[in-house]
Amino acid sequence: MRQNLKNEFDPATRKRPVNLTLNENLVSQAKSLTDNLSSVVELLLSDFVSRARREQLQKSKAVEAATASWNRFNSKSGSIADEYSSL
Repeated sequence: MRQNLKNEFDPATRKRPVNLTLNENLVSQAKSLTDNLSSVVELLLSDFVSRARREQLQKSKAVEAATASWNRFNSKSGSIADEYSSL
């Protein structure tokens, strides 16, 4: 499972309006700190997506390593269930 870990987004991509439900007080505070709340949210969202993709890749690598380890064990020792199988 390979993922594209592009840490950036394409700023030239078309923008579109979206509806979010956010804490009114928090939005007011944020607006008082920036002239462009949309760009701040876009940057934070980009950072979130990058981190989440890295975490997914790390989990995927951990699963692949565990699977490989189990397969090595199984090929050397055979399946644990074999000694209990009545087939």
